[in-house]
Amino acid sequence: MVVIGIDAHKRTHTAVMVDANGRQLATRTCGSTSKDHLALLRWASKHDTDRVWALEDCRNMTRRLEQDLLAAGERIVRVPPKLMAHIRDAARTYGKSDPIDALAVARAALREDNLPIAHLDGPDRDVRLLVDHREDLIAERTRAVNRLRWHLHELDADWDPPARSLDRVSNLNRISHRLAGLPGIVARLAAAITERCRQLTIEIDALEAEIKTLTEHLAPTLIAIPGCAALTAAKILGETASILRFHSPAAYARHNGTAPLPVWSSNRTRHRLSRTGNRQLNAALHRIAMTQARCHSPARDLVARRKACGDGGLEALRVLKRRLSDVVYQALRADLVTRQPVAA
Repeated sequence: MVVIGIDAHKRTHTAVMVDANGRQLATRTCGSTSKDHLALLRWASKHDTDRVWALEDCRNMTRRLEQDLLAAGERIVRVPPKLMAHIRDAARTYGKSDPIDALAVARAALREDNLPIAHLDGPDRDVRLLVDHREDLIAERTRAVNRLRWHLHELDADWDPPARSLDRVSNLNRISHRLAGLPGIVARLAAAITERCRQLTIEIDALEAEIKTLTEHLAPTLIAIPGCAALTAAKILGETASILRFHSPAAYARHNGTAPLPVWSSNRTRHRLSRTGNRQLNAALHRIAMTQARCHSPARDLVARRKACGDGGLEALRVLKRRLSDVVYQALRADLVTRQPVAA
């Protein structure tokens, strides 16, 4: 068997083939179009028929390559970028280039077992695109609101809308009505920004309704978890990108950063929160954990038991998040079994 590591860029992809011992066998650089990918596949077929492709997990760069290889029946694993740094540090040669990076990807795939497996895009990616677009619009609205507040302060120092009140159309309409009677360039700019915030709010609300409808259809079991609302479920769906990529709950916990990290010292055995893994997924699980720790009786009892045994608050939260990871894993598997095609 051979492993083909890919260092992907916008215009070119560099492939390095290694054997089971990590010894480099061949190197090739190609373009990033489907025609180039077909030529890359023909090149790989000349060397060995039993092969695995290892791609650095940066899907904006590798999505078309993944689609073309999967359509041809190839096996693909995704290598987290942080694994490559350790491979380069341990190499006998120094420097950084596309072939060196591709070789690091291939050797990382050889060294690490149970890496996430690439699948063709499905409705999970649609959810992620909608969630990401909504977050971009919220960030744009936040910047606009900050500029608006400074203009309102310049017009009248006493004009200070309450915090988190400018994300509602009714409040923005009242500001527009008041600005209509004020002269000057500052008032005109404030009115334009207010209208932009109003348009963004309408778009954000429409996206939220669409995301909720789609998520309720795709993941009813996930939404049924206490503390997991539709937007949090949508974030989990999009960031997980198919639960079939993970062979076990432990592998999923490693991916989302809830797997405990051992930090033993002498004869004292303990673990701490992990700072690795997918931080977006970790943040979603953290929101669920915080909600359950406040409102859900089983979670509150778990935290109380851990604290009674001597754990601190962060350690108790770590245990709760790790258990929630398993619950989310099982819910995603259950939803995948009962999932029906989404109507166009």
